[in-house]
Amino acid sequence: MIHKTHGQAPRRPNIGITPDFSASRPDSAFPSYELRAAYPEAVLRAGGLPLVLPYSDDAACVEAYLDRISGLMVTGGAFDIPPDAYGETAREGLGPMKPPRTAFETALMRGALKRNMPVLGICGGMQLLNVVLGGTLFQDIGLEVPGANSHQQTHDRTQPQHPVEVRDGTHLSEALGRGQLMVNSTHHQAVSKLGEQVVVSATAPDGVVEAIESPQHVFALGVQWHPELMLQTIPLSMGIFRLLVQKSREHRR
Repeated sequence: MIHKTHGQAPRRPNIGITPDFSASRPDSAFPSYELRAAYPEAVLRAGGLPLVLPYSDDAACVEAYLDRISGLMVTGGAFDIPPDAYGETAREGLGPMKPPRTAFETALMRGALKRNMPVLGICGGMQLLNVVLGGTLFQDIGLEVPGANSHQQTHDRTQPQHPVEVRDGTHLSEALGRGQLMVNSTHHQAVSKLGEQVVVSATAPDGVVEAIESPQHVFALGVQWHPELMLQTIPLSMGIFRLLVQKSREHRR
């Protein structure tokens, strides 16, 4: 339970959010950072203060970011993590990569986990969490997971694609409740070998891992779907962001 002090609302913890990057767009020759508004809006609605973190390869800058935030959200995007990050070579089905983004997010995530700072990985952010903790990925579900269903929906992403089964006794069940939940699905890669001490907290009906977490950290959760896009259609999704904000507020006490 959160208690108010002297009639004031609880402090909004700073939540760092990683943006995507585009070298150029049809309407501009200049590079730009890109971030779907749904990410910071979810943090705001959950009681946090979203801060977008521009990329840097300066370790001191990464540490300065971590000094100023209470929690970290690593977002998704239409790109894959370089296979050499998990000790493999490229195979058929591997998509485009963004090495500078992955390098920055890896440094941020490692630093946050070292500080035991709350971390939420969404879609590609979940995959990175598994890799950072020593796990591997299926480079393409369709080619490498026999019997798997399609995990790349073509309809409105605010609408669900398939159910997941949330496992009891996990942070995810604390956020959403245990049992079945409908989610959207926009990924062609998935967790293969779990990282060190990483546990599965949700699976799809075809067995594909849909959520992971690290019990060795105060809060390190990854979800393969995009809950930020379903706050209206599946309101229960807000529980993920509320728990991130709660844990981040506690981290700074």
